[in-house]
Amino acid sequence: MPDRNRVEAFVAAVERGDYVEAIEAFYTDEASMQENVGRKLTGRPALVENEKAALARSRIAARRGSIALVDGDRVAIRWVFEMTPHAGGPTVTLDEIAWQRWEGDRIAEERFYYDPAQVTPPAQK
Repeated sequence: MPDRNRVEAFVAAVERGDYVEAIEAFYTDEASMQENVGRKLTGRPALVENEKAALARSRIAARRGSIALVDGDRVAIRWVFEMTPHAGGPTVTLDEIAWQRWEGDRIAEERFYYDPAQVTPPAQK
């Protein structure tokens, strides 16, 4: 179970934009990550590669002031990200909840919950 300082260090890393480094430092070797009801990725190397691919597509900035709730090995974090495609197009704001299960001081499972309409291009809405 993580202590609050460890969770706060994780939040600070993400808010600084250290996304890949946060995965490397705060996730277990076999961690899983899932977007809403999308496919589940498993293994820290796959999570790192997925994050690098996302960063290659868009500039991603986390807003400051994320809220984290810690209860035993469960953590919930409210994130707000601004994503601007490198190829051009509008900036998208994604307001989501990350639901995590920690093993010791590392994240073992993480699932993101958000309204998919936030990331649907306007022509498709």
